Amino acid sequence: MVKIMFVCHGNICRSPMAEFVFKDIINKRGLQDMFYVSSSATSTEEIWRGVGNPVYPPAKRELMKHGISCEGKRAVQLRAEDYDNYDYFVGMDRANIRNMNIMLKGDPEGKIYKLMSFVGSGDDVADPWYSGDFTTTYNDVLAGCNALLDFLLSR
Repeated sequence: MVKIMFVCHGNICRSPMAEFVFKDIINKRGLQDMFYVSSSATSTEEIWRGVGNPVYPPAKRELMKHGISCEGKRAVQLRAEDYDNYDYFVGMDRANIRNMNIMLKGDPEGKIYKLMSFVGSGDDVADPWYSGDFTTTYNDVLAGCNALLDFLLSR
């Protein structure tokens, strides 16, 4: 089983969108038994007294427009111990990659990737927190998740 952790800053927009989009893709293709998929944050900004905030409502609405539920998801923070438990850590932007390397104490096994690198781009996944454009973020996430799955299936 391949274990994937999607990572963004707060774990309320981009990384949960990627988690649930990827789950939707693999479920539709009957591949759910091949993967364990989760998401986390590099910060604690969306976690209060140990309890994470739910997915940001506009992100949740964007997922629902595509028939994807993220019900029950709450923000969690990436932990150093996660490095031994996952095969891939997929960040949404350059800052996520930098912070993952710090939090995971480096990347000796080459497990850290940026999502858009799977589509052959150095771009970051569009951050809807600042733009309010959740459709563009969804489209980036969908393209990245499809390309990530193609990459994983080709290995």
